[in-house]
Amino acid sequence: MIVTYLPWLMSAMTIWMTLLAGNNHPRAWAVGLVNQIFWITWIIASQTWGLIPMSIALGIVYARNHFKWNPTKNNSDV
Repeated sequence: MIVTYLPWLMSAMTIWMTLLAGNNHPRAWAVGLVNQIFWITWIIASQTWGLIPMSIALGIVYARNHFKWNPTKNNSDV
């Protein structure tokens, strides 16, 4: 069941997170971090071990972006 249905949730969360990030929403990167928990769960359940490095790397990037995000920073500085 996890292998069959979890990708639908992960896809929706990835799209939602991307939209939030594009709008500079402060919770965008937190949504991405939560989604990585689902990714790791799916990777283990489906035994697709080659995706673990991607999930770890994205988790690190999302955590970095979450803690570095500054709502007062001008977007032209990016």
